[in-house]
Amino acid sequence: MATEETPLLSGALPYKNELIYERFSPAYKKFILAIVAWSVFLTGTFSPSIPHIARDLNTTGERVGFAVSLSIFATCIGSLVSASYATFYGRRPTYLISLPLCIIGSIGVSTSRNMYELLLWRFWQCMGASPGLVVGAAVVGDIYKLEERGTGMGIFFAGCVLGTTLAPPVGGAVSHFWGWRATQWCMGALALAVFVIFFTAFPETSHPGTRGIDSISGGRKFSFRAVNPLRPLRLLRTPNVIFVSAAGFLLVLTDYGIYRLFPPSLANDALKFSWSLLLTLCLNNELLVGVCFLPCGLGNMIGAPIAGRISDKIIVKWKKERGGVWYPEDRLRATFFGGLVLVPVSVLGCGLVTEYIEGHLGLVLNLILLFVNGLGVDIALGPSAAYIVDIMHSHSAEAMACNAGFRSFLLAFGISGVMPLIDTYGMLVTNTISACLAWVGFA
Repeated sequence: MATEETPLLSGALPYKNELIYERFSPAYKKFILAIVAWSVFLTGTFSPSIPHIARDLNTTGERVGFAVSLSIFATCIGSLVSASYATFYGRRPTYLISLPLCIIGSIGVSTSRNMYELLLWRFWQCMGASPGLVVGAAVVGDIYKLEERGTGMGIFFAGCVLGTTLAPPVGGAVSHFWGWRATQWCMGALALAVFVIFFTAFPETSHPGTRGIDSISGGRKFSFRAVNPLRPLRLLRTPNVIFVSAAGFLLVLTDYGIYRLFPPSLANDALKFSWSLLLTLCLNNELLVGVCFLPCGLGNMIGAPIAGRISDKIIVKWKKERGGVWYPEDRLRATFFGGLVLVPVSVLGCGLVTEYIEGHLGLVLNLILLFVNGLGVDIALGPSAAYIVDIMHSHSAEAMACNAGFRSFLLAFGISGVMPLIDTYGMLVTNTISACLAWVGFA
């Protein structure tokens, strides 16, 4: 029988009885995966609307683009807070408290009259949506046993990416035909629908007796105790967590830094892009900008479940070869191809294509390379997330918050230097640096 007692960290809680993972039927587990993945969708329609927001608020795309960095920072803070409370009070209460914040934030963004109001409400919107990834990953660890967790995590990430893949073109279409404010009203309505589903159909997935409240409530149904929201940061003392987080940051930087911010770049006539074929259309058409987000997202969506299933097979294979001895680092073997080849080669290829190939061919090659980059990023991140949950099972939400929060904190500052780097040295130099950083991340 499998055990989840890691030989490296004392934070993992051993479960000798696999019946704990049979509390929910396979169909109900898929339903749980679907709704926690759906909650990640809630902030993904902002970027395609940046040019439209800039015109409406009488400011520049670069200033509105600052909201992207603020979104990442808010998600970082919200992840730490939600993980701390999800570990202490459980997954369900955390969702039920955070989602109303997202609803209020969406309404605030849609009614913003200036940049200050936009940034304020965008911060709260992202804070409310922040439990989606970190608590969702912990839910996967709650309902799937070791040998199934990679596949479950892959399906979860695929569902998350499906939302973030569809969000830009859908949000771009709504923004183009009805205005960017309508997009945010739709986000508020979606958050309300998610809240209703969580309230009526989402169970508490934490394992019995593992929540902090279980030891102090004394049988009372309601008991409140303040929790230190910075608790997850103590895990940064653990080399296993901090190295995986740093590697993830260097890989995701190629995605966020180069791909996620290219719509504002399209509006800069001083820059040379093979995207120039769509320049005049994309300047005034948020729908086409959103469509340009699809290749990377499709790569993410395909790579996540493939890498998850492969990591499970690797766990089973090496465990069998050692006579039943399990080492959680075996799961990281599934990240090698994505981190060594797909991510750095694709981002380097984008720089070369952008610099030397123009017109239809350059555009098509760039879109293909963006697909490869998305594929590689999730092949690396999916097994890494499952590994974090493996080694810190009883604190999986906090471990994921530490992982994702530390990565988001670095990204919030990292991506702010991308556009100045492109302006000064061009795409080829910027992408070459990104590729080298990705290889450092692999190492």
